[in-house]
Amino acid sequence: MFFLTVEDHFSSAHQLRGYKGKCENLHGHNWKVLLTVKGEILNEIGLLIDFHDLRKMLKETLSLIDHCNINETVHFKSTNPSSEELAKFIYLQIESLLEKEKTVSVKTVTVFESEKCSCSYEK
Repeated sequence: MFFLTVEDHFSSAHQLRGYKGKCENLHGHNWKVLLTVKGEILNEIGLLIDFHDLRKMLKETLSLIDHCNINETVHFKSTNPSSEELAKFIYLQIESLLEKEKTVSVKTVTVFESEKCSCSYEK
């Protein structure tokens, strides 16, 4: 099994609904995201998937939540924008973009809301 990981980042604000503490207030983060995909079959030139293509998919997904109030985006109007839910959202978006790639699937998405706090999601 091969595992490829790409990294990107985005900046945005959010507030946690129902949270009793500072994070209930609107605040921002510079988020870091690690995307790991997996697969067993390499293409004719020995690649699982081109890093460039994978980074493009991640950037496209992160553009949906970059430089905004995440609470006001379509998906997060009814879903609390916690690190957990962000990791799951990114995972599902990338999974959808990879549907045409029959030999590659998402393994894990890790979202860092700070240097020392992160959440990972995998199915």
